Amino acid sequence: MDRSKERHTTGSLQISQDVLATIAGISAQEIDGVGALAQHSPGIGHNPLKKQRGRSVDVIISDGSVEIDIGITLKYGAKISEVCTAVQKTVKDNVQTMTGMAVSKVNVFVARIVFPVVERAPER
Repeated sequence: MDRSKERHTTGSLQISQDVLATIAGISAQEIDGVGALAQHSPGIGHNPLKKQRGRSVDVIISDGSVEIDIGITLKYGAKISEVCTAVQKTVKDNVQTMTGMAVSKVNVFVARIVFPVVERAPER
């Protein structure tokens, strides 16, 4: 498990990737239009040695900054670009505020759209 490490005169601070992923995941689910987190697939330029896939949120810590990949499902009717922009901003702001770490990128992958469940009246 990779961790971000900082040295202070009073000791050191370590933040695991799992903590960053948890903050990012909860932040994304707060956005109106997001149905849930979802596994995402690698992009065209995917380097299999660079990132661990098959998760909803991937975090890469490199050169003192954080890159986050997050997969989501959208609720039917949501405006994709508006929801994804809101997810990017909220995730970046929350991770930076809570950890003090710079976030260089938040990549959002829309895995699917979920439709509302229509309840049927009981048959007589």
